[in-house]
Amino acid sequence: MCNVPGVPPDATPPTTDDLSRMLNQVLDGAPRPAALGPVRVHSVATEVADRLMTAVATGDYLPGERLPGERELASILDVSRATVREAIGRLQAVGIVEIKRGRTGGAYVRTSWTEATASAVRRTLLPRWPELEQLFDLRCLVEGMVARAAALRRTEEDLAAMRVALDGYARARTLGEEQAADAAFHAAVLASTGNPKIVELSRDMLTRVSLGFPVEPYGEDDPEDYQRALIEHRKIYEAIEAGDAEQAGSLAEEHFTLTSDMMRAMLGRAQGRPSG
Repeated sequence: MCNVPGVPPDATPPTTDDLSRMLNQVLDGAPRPAALGPVRVHSVATEVADRLMTAVATGDYLPGERLPGERELASILDVSRATVREAIGRLQAVGIVEIKRGRTGGAYVRTSWTEATASAVRRTLLPRWPELEQLFDLRCLVEGMVARAAALRRTEEDLAAMRVALDGYARARTLGEEQAADAAFHAAVLASTGNPKIVELSRDMLTRVSLGFPVEPYGEDDPEDYQRALIEHRKIYEAIEAGDAEQAGSLAEEHFTLTSDMMRAMLGRAQGRPSG
């Protein structure tokens, strides 16, 4: 169920080796590398700008939302603040962000897609795509394990937190509200495992598939995707509430293909391929 297209049939399955390596890093308390490695190219500012444009295109950061500050972005991408400043200037020049001054100032997303976006998405995703396909697969397996543990360990307080998030998702009227409620639901499922190392592993996987940004890629406003996610959230909750570990795990594995499907569609758009 977690297998995704794009991985060569003779490739070594990443499950055992990659999961063991990540578990060892978490258990040893070793510093986690930035997802897909730090930026190391001839034009660092170009790479940072491309990665930021891709993050906006895939819905890590939505129109109207403020990007993380210079210091935080420099830490996320392992570059200097001057490089981040130059990259943000490039996003401003092509109309993706606007700079606001004052106490609530910063770089705010104006639009998710401009004429400059397609080439930035191609430059960012194409070289990384084989690894991303493996990470999508591995993430499904990890989230299946999370849901199974949640079904066996959840408390009434955990279930209550999940219900609050479900209600928030059902009431959401904007993409930002959907994204926030989605994050709250999965955070409640994670918390119900009762194991901080599992939480850390799940968040590490999220960061890796999100190009280093610790935010779930959310795509564009699509009523069909919203309805699918709403139904799947409810089914995952029901399985966790019932203590059905295998059902919860299978549902979670299928649910997390939403992210890979969206990113695959985004790359197709950047390459000029029709969606669907």
